[in-house]
Amino acid sequence: MSAAGAAAASDGYDRRRRELQAFDHTKAGVKGLVDAGITAVPAIFLHPPDPHPHITAAAAIPVIDLASAAGDQRNSVVAEVRAAAETVGFFQVVNHGVPSSPATLDAVRRFHESPAEAKRPYYTRDPAVRVRFNSNFDLFESPAANWRDTLFCQVAPPRDADELPEAVRRAMPEYGAGVRALAVRVLELLSEALGLPRNRLGEMGCVDGLSVVCNYYPPCPEPDRTMGTSRHSDPSFLTVLLQDGMGGLQVLLLLDDDDDDEEQGGGRRWGWVDVPPLPGALLINVGDLLQLVSNGRFKSVEHRVLANKSKDTARVSVAAFCNADIGRSTRLYGPIEELVSDGNPPVYRSVTVREFLGHYDGKGLDGRPALHHFLLDQRE
Repeated sequence: MSAAGAAAASDGYDRRRRELQAFDHTKAGVKGLVDAGITAVPAIFLHPPDPHPHITAAAAIPVIDLASAAGDQRNSVVAEVRAAAETVGFFQVVNHGVPSSPATLDAVRRFHESPAEAKRPYYTRDPAVRVRFNSNFDLFESPAANWRDTLFCQVAPPRDADELPEAVRRAMPEYGAGVRALAVRVLELLSEALGLPRNRLGEMGCVDGLSVVCNYYPPCPEPDRTMGTSRHSDPSFLTVLLQDGMGGLQVLLLLDDDDDDEEQGGGRRWGWVDVPPLPGALLINVGDLLQLVSNGRFKSVEHRVLANKSKDTARVSVAAFCNADIGRSTRLYGPIEELVSDGNPPVYRSVTVREFLGHYDGKGLDGRPALHHFLLDQRE
């Protein structure tokens, strides 16, 4: 690069850094921009076009009735869970037993739509703070910011509910407890799907910790120029997502594989598939750490959220990330011993959850799968 080119790049970097700092300094998030009447997306939020097409694929995400898991149809439910976890990595569950989903969404909306001065005391980028509000956890690391604000609540292990903002103080502990109980049931099904004892994943501490991430996607004046959430996979064992009725979530799926079709030129074809909200359902997806311990059998699939195209209504979602007790766990997680053999060697190296999250948070949503860093054979 020429000296002039290097100087221009440095000037561009410095200008972007100043714009990011100015935005962060407001402590008002993206909603603050919308409330100020902004009519164009600022440069720090601009995303390049994605190379993969949007595909209409009916019933791409299976729906599983958990009521059937309690009786003589359990083996059938285990097979459904196995098929979903090994392919699309996502499935919707009904008859899940988690109470107060509408109340939880209402509480999250109340928090985000409260006056900016009421939210500022919770605004921080310190990952050690159990309850924090900010816009874009990776604001200073990612290539482009997302049109989204977030309230993060660590609800398990439990602490004093008074730490929570008043708007969510009643709804969040009840919802978190319900989600954690659901996650235990789903992990039992996943353990059986791997041919392991029912309680194996639970005994590994895969749901000792629960972090609830409450996302708020304000209306965007130019939704085709930015994203609600960039392409990523989840840094968890399991994620339980509560959507409102607006949609916008998409999953990146392999549509066909023509590697052996020389006439067509070969190659894989990927596309973004909508995950439509299903009233009364919760969405479950495999996280990176479950892909790691399953030695790649279960798939942590990349997904994204489009920017909100509504003119006047924000989209709200609540994602519960099931993990080890991040504050105390020192356990090394690697491929489960029974899933490894001479013919099926380990794919990933062992890692603590703290190390994995440190890598994930440090790189931000930069389009690179976090799991690739932990492959034993980096050529894959």
